[in-house]
Amino acid sequence: MKQKTNTLRNGLIIIGTFFIGMLAMYGIFYFFPATIGTVETRLKKDVTVTDNGIADAVEKLYDAVVVVNTYVNGKPYASGTGFVYKTENKKGYILTNNHVINNSTDVYVTFTDGNTVKTTVEGSDVYSDIAVLSVKEENVIAVAEVDNSENTRLGDTVFAIGAPLDSAYSWSVTRGIVSGKNRLVEVELNDGDTGIPMVVNTLQTDSAINNGNSGGPLANSNGEVIGITSIKLASEAIEGMGFAIPIETAIEYAETLIKGEKVERPYLGIYMADISNPYLSREYYSIIREAGVEQGVIVTDIEDRSSAALAGVEVYDIITKVDNHDIPSMAYLRYYLYQHKVGDDMNITVIRNGKERQLKIRLTAS
Repeated sequence: MKQKTNTLRNGLIIIGTFFIGMLAMYGIFYFFPATIGTVETRLKKDVTVTDNGIADAVEKLYDAVVVVNTYVNGKPYASGTGFVYKTENKKGYILTNNHVINNSTDVYVTFTDGNTVKTTVEGSDVYSDIAVLSVKEENVIAVAEVDNSENTRLGDTVFAIGAPLDSAYSWSVTRGIVSGKNRLVEVELNDGDTGIPMVVNTLQTDSAINNGNSGGPLANSNGEVIGITSIKLASEAIEGMGFAIPIETAIEYAETLIKGEKVERPYLGIYMADISNPYLSREYYSIIREAGVEQGVIVTDIEDRSSAALAGVEVYDIITKVDNHDIPSMAYLRYYLYQHKVGDDMNITVIRNGKERQLKIRLTAS
């Protein structure tokens, strides 16, 4: 009997303790809700995202952008975009791409007020893909502000203004971010009817860049131009990968052209071909096989008294490095060559008769 009493008492104690605990928990939730809320708040990271758009930045740049239309003997030929980057000596100077105006006989620009005027081509350069146009200063509505592209960071907001497809969509604005910097992009630049393989150092963006945007500005969120968009540097097979020439590079070439000076580049004086080219003549196959390399540039001929000839470069040499940079193609050889100035020394690595040699070339002009 005593055992049953103890068991009953213990059971009642357990039940009573359970209900007291439940009442205590209820009291905490009821009378001290802030305590629980505080614990939850400490587990979260406080992040604030503010996006008021870029309308002010667009408005700042908008009237400096022009639509570029080219003609050949009075007939429409091509179109693109440009922007006024400075005024000087009663002229407004407009930056655009060389490939926008290439092969044309007349170039006109249209401003945002609808005024269309004929321009003077101050100069153009195929290798940098830069051209400079000028109009009377009285035609200029606004001048773009520029910034150094090196000041930008990956993820910074950027936007492009251009004339994609045709004049019905002129001054279209597209927005994105800086996706990459110092991107070496291999392209084929047009020199008349000849395509020239080149590598161009660019900014990468996911802003939509369409046919007709070429030569237009890529700007930061302050409305300052950091690059010149170029459709020729964008792959049609990939979305969200557009490229722009850094503005400081463009202005450096533009100023040279405005002065009436020719852009002087070093000249090797060699004829060459990519060893990966499947259409090489059979005479080169055994040389390439003996060299044991899969990429490089083979010298097919040399001009007498050229800088390459004076440095000891020979026909059938395979150039594999320039200043310790690998050379997978002619485009890269030109890129690293053009990083030098006339009068500089440039080191190259060649393979001759299956053996590697180091040569130093004193660079001269053409």
